[in-house]
Amino acid sequence: MRKAMRAKKATPERAYETKKGRMYCGNSEELLAKDPLTRRRGKVQMIFTSPPFPLNRKKKYGNLQGDEYVEWFARFAPLFKEYLTPNGSIVVELGNSWEKGKPAMSTLPLKALLAFQERACLNLCQEFICFNTAKLPTPAQWVNVERCRIKDAFTRVWWMSHTDRPKADNRRVLTKYSDSMRQLLKRGTYNAGARPSEHNIGAKSFLTDNEGAIPPNVLIPPMEEALPDLVEVLPIANTRSNDRYQRHCRKHSLEFHPARMPARLIEFFVEFLTDPGDLILDPFAGSNSTGSVAERLGRRWLSIEANMTYVQGSRGRFSRLS
Repeated sequence: MRKAMRAKKATPERAYETKKGRMYCGNSEELLAKDPLTRRRGKVQMIFTSPPFPLNRKKKYGNLQGDEYVEWFARFAPLFKEYLTPNGSIVVELGNSWEKGKPAMSTLPLKALLAFQERACLNLCQEFICFNTAKLPTPAQWVNVERCRIKDAFTRVWWMSHTDRPKADNRRVLTKYSDSMRQLLKRGTYNAGARPSEHNIGAKSFLTDNEGAIPPNVLIPPMEEALPDLVEVLPIANTRSNDRYQRHCRKHSLEFHPARMPARLIEFFVEFLTDPGDLILDPFAGSNSTGSVAERLGRRWLSIEANMTYVQGSRGRFSRLS
């Protein structure tokens, strides 16, 4: 009996740690209810994660299906909410799903999102679309074989918070001005007045140089990022075949995580919604792209992953651990 009680009270063991963060291996629903992670309640500025998608077929990285998935995902909402600061954010990437055996999209991801949001009374701050320029043409049966659908090339990213005014500053994620905008600023004049939409544009409205344009909520890599052979960049798509993570996995004969989060996507939300020194949590860390980006951008991080093989592989993202 005493041994059983000690086992029940055992605290989670860190798989590894760095200067800025810690990785834990285990079931996130269980670990987030235990010390020492419970000490972080109310201190996490952003929960950024991509849970197993609500697919209608099993994947080797683990996923539930149907209503079972909806209920499982919704249970995390109040748990996540406990960890947030008063102005913290939850950012969740959910992929699309198709009905089994027929060319019809499933509404399961939307049901899961709504159940999650409603369970913790969260505000839906904004929806983002992550367009993957290099995604394979899927679903293969309907796109490649029967040719009755076009390829599914995006995922939705949902930004939520328990307040309607979470910490956010779009000045930290400005994009480069277009050539025409740079010419307009240089010229100092443009065609002001009424537009067909009935908006009346003042003579000075667009002549302030804000050092960049406000990005749209459709996240698309710039043209040069779609050409990784020409420019050394971190594109939205995971098209590289020999980065530090993959070299580490090959060296130690570890299986790659099949759904690695693109670094550029994480960077956008880290810079948009957090400041250096803030704490970021990823409860479904996979290959720990979130922790790696957070460390590089000067944020603290906590990550949880259930699969020890993926945890071991994620060490390769940190130079001193690989």
